[in-house]
Amino acid sequence: MIKKSCALLLTIAMLVAVAIPMAAFAVGEEMPIVSGIDTLSEKFSPFFAQSGYDVDVTSLTQEALMTLDRSGGIVYNAIDGETRSYNGVDYTYTGIADLTVDYDEAADITTYTAKLKKGVQYSDGVEMTVDDLIFTYYVYLDPSYTGSTQLASYNIIGVADYRTQTTADVYAKYADMGVALYGAGKDHVWSADDAWTEEQQAAFWQGVEDAWKVDVGKIVTTCLTKYSAYVEPYVGVTLDEALANDGLGVIAGMVLWGFGDFDAETGVFTAAVTGNVYDTTAGEYPLLDDYYNETVLAYEDDVVAYASVESPDETDVLGEAYNAFIAAFGPKDEAMSGGIPNISGIKKIDDYTVEVRTTGYEAPAVYSILGLEVAPMHYYGDAAMYDYENDMFGFPFGDLTMVQSKTTMPMGAGPYKFVKYENRVVYYEANDLYYKGAPLTKYFQFKETNSADVIPGITTATIDASELNGTKTNFESIMALNSNGEITGDVITTSKVDNRGYGYIGINAVNVSVGGEAGSEASKNLRKALATVFSIHRATAYDSYYGEAAAVIQYPISNTSWAAPQPTDPDFKVAFSVDVNGNDIYTADMTPDETYAAALEAAKGYLIAAGYTYDEATGMFTAAPEGAKLSYECIIPGDGLGDHPSFAVVTSAQAALATIGIELVINDPADSNVLWDTLDAGEGQLWCAAWQTTVDPDMYQIYHGSNALGMGGADSNRYMIMDDELDTLIVDARKSDDQAYRKALYKQALDIVVDWAVEIPAYQRQNCVVFSTERLDIDSITPAITTYWGWLQDIEVLKVK
Repeated sequence: MIKKSCALLLTIAMLVAVAIPMAAFAVGEEMPIVSGIDTLSEKFSPFFAQSGYDVDVTSLTQEALMTLDRSGGIVYNAIDGETRSYNGVDYTYTGIADLTVDYDEAADITTYTAKLKKGVQYSDGVEMTVDDLIFTYYVYLDPSYTGSTQLASYNIIGVADYRTQTTADVYAKYADMGVALYGAGKDHVWSADDAWTEEQQAAFWQGVEDAWKVDVGKIVTTCLTKYSAYVEPYVGVTLDEALANDGLGVIAGMVLWGFGDFDAETGVFTAAVTGNVYDTTAGEYPLLDDYYNETVLAYEDDVVAYASVESPDETDVLGEAYNAFIAAFGPKDEAMSGGIPNISGIKKIDDYTVEVRTTGYEAPAVYSILGLEVAPMHYYGDAAMYDYENDMFGFPFGDLTMVQSKTTMPMGAGPYKFVKYENRVVYYEANDLYYKGAPLTKYFQFKETNSADVIPGITTATIDASELNGTKTNFESIMALNSNGEITGDVITTSKVDNRGYGYIGINAVNVSVGGEAGSEASKNLRKALATVFSIHRATAYDSYYGEAAAVIQYPISNTSWAAPQPTDPDFKVAFSVDVNGNDIYTADMTPDETYAAALEAAKGYLIAAGYTYDEATGMFTAAPEGAKLSYECIIPGDGLGDHPSFAVVTSAQAALATIGIELVINDPADSNVLWDTLDAGEGQLWCAAWQTTVDPDMYQIYHGSNALGMGGADSNRYMIMDDELDTLIVDARKSDDQAYRKALYKQALDIVVDWAVEIPAYQRQNCVVFSTERLDIDSITPAITTYWGWLQDIEVLKVK
């Protein structure tokens, strides 16, 4: 039912705060600040934390190499600090490192440099040096690393050689062998004439199976973490039940990914492909191997086809199998007797500076290469095993046992020291050696708590602070508690935060065009007619659905991005607010009804310019130009019930367009896979969905022409927008590390996307952070909380009254 790019998969982690009763502390002992948190898996490690909740627990003990500002922009000179404006207010950002990114176009090499601040200490008093950072890199890049960080996926020079212990030539030899094995097919009967041994053939195909099973396992993990909010409503069991029972966990992963149906009342689960039935009341549950078999049958044993659709993090599963094959046989090759002692692209410059070199340039790479937390080598590794000059990096190659042994006990240079995790409570004590100064509040706690206790907990004075879903219902509850009737008052103080993602209405440029020419002015005018009518109904619809929890956006980019155009920008424009002649459609003194009429009139102008035949006598369009239609379909996955933020937009547009002879057919499938299957087949016309966005606003995957369906790329450009100027802007922006320059390029790119009218920006939904006005010193909370600047920033100055 729910896939990796499913509409409305903007799942929010609810952090709930429940304070420890006063009686639990001795008289005179300082009370802690207590924040609630969802279920923890006790992977409190900068290397192996997977859930967002475990990451939060770990992050209080760590210090990140990279500093981001409130818009998600990188602060490159954090040691001395940089002052940047956000919403008209200047803020100064400091951190533990200065960073640089330099791309040598002639050599096609990018150099990432990190210079650490001198004197930063870990909580045990040991100074942080570049050896700790190099150790951190080598842990992430060790072939035995099994955490979620994908640092090895970037083209760090020498990393493939090091991980596989093969030279480039030997690597290529076994890579080619793997390709040949795959090409021969799984059913190939080995013979002595083959260019590989029988052992190698068996190992390769076992590796494909293993990699595939690992990916299926990640689907289950993703559903139980990232999409945990959907487990109970769609599966019928609680998250706790799914986490406590491996079989129910697999069922949840299969149901949410469209591979089965579960009747919670009878306890019967039915697999989607094989039809196998499991009676959970009799102790029958599908295993991960059963899930794997379902995917194999669904994709006819085609691992590439499987991964392109189902992989939750877009893993190249076949590539993982190739890597495993090379790692297994490359080092055994007779040419590799000496091995590869180090990663040539990682170079120690001095005690506080390191360089990491990659081939090519990828704008998002900086967030992985320089976005690490610097872990203490002497704690997570073995200082006696570290000698940079002699290719020793703090642990045995291929064995991270000592690093994994510290998974439940994090230690670092962050503002708090981890004390213990006991009875579902994480206890911290202030790090007196913190480089920004010891926290003003000595104790801090995370306590596992049900999300329903957030708002009631505030009223009973047992909750200090919490993140909360920004829903109309929650906001109304908060307003009812505050005597002023606002979301910030005498009981609760609320900070609204934009979610990192946005809703949109998409239009396929090929399927909604004139004469089959998606980029023609006539085709753009057709789509602009539709977009203009949709756009005018956005504000009313989203206010009704979300209330204060969402706002209309005017560009197809999340407001959380540093590249998002701001209303104060001189060239900022409301989406689809001009007519075919470039004149403003609306005036400030128009009533709502007048704006609806003006939008419809503008749409008529666009349709006439697109070549539609208009009957003045009836006020109706009677014929469409070649390749265009009088009727289009919009797919909006509202569970067959119209439960979707954009449903009111679509129905209002449908009614308006009908008055001028244009039919809009609304398809509200009960199964959202109908939408994605239609789009993947290239058959969609209009649809409603939402994006989850990354820190870097890279537009390559979504808008670059090479990724349009059927163009040989990733098939991720479902809009079918293919514009040479847009492609050039996207590529140029990827190659630069100048944020201001990139922002200007992205603004031009966004203008082209809007001109093509393939995406109607819809809404930016919000979450919120709530604080106890009565207990906390509200003035000590970090100001201007954003998606990238959370409430735990500046935690060292947060204090109780």
